[in-house]
Amino acid sequence: MSNLDCDSVFEAEPPPPAVSVRCLAQKGGRLVPSVRSAPEETAIAFTFNGLTHAVMMATPSDLEDFAIGFALTEGLIDDPADIASLEIVATRLGVELRAWLADDRAKTYSARRRSMAGPTGCGLCGIESLEEAVRSAPPVAGGGPFQYGDISTAMDALPLGQSLYAQTHAVHAAAFWTPGEGLLALREDVGRHNALDKLAGALRRGKHSAKDGLVLLTSRVSIELIQKAARMGAPAIVAVSAPTAAAIRLAEACGMTLIAVARAGEFEIFTHPRRITDRAMPNVA
Repeated sequence: MSNLDCDSVFEAEPPPPAVSVRCLAQKGGRLVPSVRSAPEETAIAFTFNGLTHAVMMATPSDLEDFAIGFALTEGLIDDPADIASLEIVATRLGVELRAWLADDRAKTYSARRRSMAGPTGCGLCGIESLEEAVRSAPPVAGGGPFQYGDISTAMDALPLGQSLYAQTHAVHAAAFWTPGEGLLALREDVGRHNALDKLAGALRRGKHSAKDGLVLLTSRVSIELIQKAARMGAPAIVAVSAPTAAAIRLAEACGMTLIAVARAGEFEIFTHPRRITDRAMPNVA
């Protein structure tokens, strides 16, 4: 884990990740009273050196991972050590993640400052230029090879870690799996971007390299997820749902293997298949 100085201040009781709600369930042609769990959505404000950078609606859990991972995948820091201190402040309006950057980072941050507010896990809300929306991703090298069976094994392991989804059926997950150690980390959130940010923070805090395994997503793959995964150094993404055309183009450009529609033992490889092999089949260059 990282040695980041992190304090928690509760001006109000922090909300739980999920709450019980009442509903009417149609069963056998009749409406009957029922109770189910619903994931909580909370306004999460990211501030760096006293300046508000972003406001997201997110699941209020794994907040230290979220703060570090968001800063990493947005290119604000290169290492958790670039954050001198972090304060998690719960208020009646939401949660503030107050980060203070180390001196070198503090000098360059003001040039990048932007503010955004938007709906659940919206990765592009408030971006001030088209160039920033379609920004390139750093090149991804190394990683793999992974066997065909690794893809199915990794995806089959996902439900074992999705405790909040099992409770609510209303959240996304991002996870990290390696052939040698299996499922090493999994984070859940109402927003798919938020789940990946939390995973990025968890991996860096746990001293794990994304180059050693597969990043797994329960969502579709958009261009923002490729941008974030590339900043993590992930050589390959495996997703349950399909990618967008922009995501495919960016994955191809940055050298990332993009695997999607991974269900029931089958999957589709959209870019850089060289990392995926099977001993019974010839490798595809």
